[in-house]
Amino acid sequence: MKRVCVVTSSRADYGVLKPLLSRLNDDSDIELSIVVTGMHLCPEFGNTYQEIEADGFIISEKINIQEPGDTPAAMSKTMGNALSKFSDYFEKNTPDLLVVLGDRYEMMAVCCAAVNRRIPIAHIHGGETTEGAVDEFYRHSITKMSALHFTCCQTYRKRVIQMGEHPERVFNVGSLGVENILNAPLLLIEALENDLGFSLHTKPYGVVVFHPVTLEDETGAKQVKELLMALDSFPNMQFLMTKSNSDAGGMEINKILEKYCDTRDNCILVASLGMKRYLSVLKHAKVIIGNSSSGILEAPASKTPTVNIGDRQKGREMADTVINCKPEAKEIIAAINKAISPDFREVIENVKTPYGNGGTSREIISIIKSFLENGISIKKSFYDFS
Repeated sequence: MKRVCVVTSSRADYGVLKPLLSRLNDDSDIELSIVVTGMHLCPEFGNTYQEIEADGFIISEKINIQEPGDTPAAMSKTMGNALSKFSDYFEKNTPDLLVVLGDRYEMMAVCCAAVNRRIPIAHIHGGETTEGAVDEFYRHSITKMSALHFTCCQTYRKRVIQMGEHPERVFNVGSLGVENILNAPLLLIEALENDLGFSLHTKPYGVVVFHPVTLEDETGAKQVKELLMALDSFPNMQFLMTKSNSDAGGMEINKILEKYCDTRDNCILVASLGMKRYLSVLKHAKVIIGNSSSGILEAPASKTPTVNIGDRQKGREMADTVINCKPEAKEIIAAINKAISPDFREVIENVKTPYGNGGTSREIISIIKSFLENGISIKKSFYDFS
């Protein structure tokens, strides 16, 4: 049996990884280790490791790395904790392959520890660009540390190759998030209402997800206030909000959201919905508003319009279901009005997502197994274009 370790640090990456985890877990040729860290272990972010356990997965190790606070210094200290503690973990538990997703700062530190231990890395979601977030740096750095690459569209595959990675190790497999939205059994409105204690059928509702903008002078507080001013122009809508992540400025954003929801009957704020509930509310929503990657990746597959605010996701491939706007109340109002209009709904009904057709996890595991059979070298020559 080949030993495969998957590290998950947040509700976001676990939700995306779930179909792949299920296939790895069920494969008789693979011994799967799931290591949980980061926001999963924080009460203020919903102790989301419990969702992993509720889904029937066995967590091999919980590694607490999170420093208190939401400052750049706290992020750096969290990275230091991750580098130190995962170095210890990999010294005792050395897998044949480490699988990671995305672009978070703590995941880069995990990958540094793996590279020093000479563990091959398979990286999911490389080649993307997010010009407004510090994730941009970490994603490309993880790409250069990785031996296998699973991108979610052809444009991103080309970018990874452009970074010097050999084409025979770079695979366009589509998005696991699209696989989730197309294949996961979703909840009906009634079940969601019972779970949340919040009405979703008396008025049309929007999902609001807003994260810090870590490459701008102010990390999101001003922008989220503009967003909330815009929402006040839609008293005949309900708004279901999820808390921001642990990036610098996230706690400040969450305090602003809490204060807003405390004074309005048409809003509810939750720390984490979990994958099934999140995809379900997304499917039934009139619109998703904010700056989350789920508005770019998952929402188009469910035919849900996206109002994408500011530059956090700038540079990603976007379907025609996405309406981009500046982080100003006036612009956000105009974008929401467009998104919820019957004409726009009609236009996007036949839009196709650029991120695959729902068979991603099957492709990834097939490729991983074929490479594991012969061993995966971490030695790399730089691939130059002729």
